[in-house]
Amino acid sequence: MNIIESTPTDFSGVCVLIAGGTSGVGLSSASSFARAGAAHVTLLGRNEERGASALEQIMRKDPEARVDFISADTNDPGQAMEAVERAATAMGRLDVLVNSTVSPYRPTLFVDLAPEELVTVLVSQAAGPMHTCRAAVPIMRRQETGVIVNVASDAARVPTPGETALGGAMAAIVTFSKTLALEVKRYGIRVNIVTPSLIVNTGSYDRVMEDSSFSKKIFDRIVSAAHLGLTEPEDLANTILFLASHHASRITGQVISVNGGISIA
Repeated sequence: MNIIESTPTDFSGVCVLIAGGTSGVGLSSASSFARAGAAHVTLLGRNEERGASALEQIMRKDPEARVDFISADTNDPGQAMEAVERAATAMGRLDVLVNSTVSPYRPTLFVDLAPEELVTVLVSQAAGPMHTCRAAVPIMRRQETGVIVNVASDAARVPTPGETALGGAMAAIVTFSKTLALEVKRYGIRVNIVTPSLIVNTGSYDRVMEDSSFSKKIFDRIVSAAHLGLTEPEDLANTILFLASHHASRITGQVISVNGGISIA
């Protein structure tokens, strides 16, 4: 089935920062914001080569788009703070922050996970969005407006074998985001969370569905429940744009699952 790409509103004049914007959901969202007329879109990512490739892909579709890339590891609080402030200064303001960062992870039973890996999984999956939010909130507070959309995972809501540590990290993002929404609503800032399950055409999907892997056996069964079709990056991008738009101006602190019917939670 073909995905219908749509833009729910006009984002002219809006400045957007996307952490994890060089691939997958982040790149699809950046392209969608540019297509919807965003005044300026800045991508954050660790790899400069991938950053250059992402810019080229967006500009190929929208030659008039204003898009930049900043190299930063958002798991490092110093780099995250500096990158967000640098982006806001370059763009002139910061209206929308999207966190779509992900670290390589293959589902592993808890008993098979090395003890020292626990902290690595928790920090690498959950710390980045918290760091960028910490940098963005003071900027948005001064503006008295702003939107934050954090991408987590249905692992936060639906227990799945092999996702014990990942589920804990994703639950951290969800609870953090909902609590932040309560704290910042008085400043005109909205915070929402999108939780996908499997997303095709992404590195995460390829790792999970690798032949003969433990995770493939688990997710082969899960895929059969996606009666509406497996999620594609564009599905997430459309949801993110909606949450960032004026159509969602009364929505904050909500968790929206985009998973094609894999689970209802």
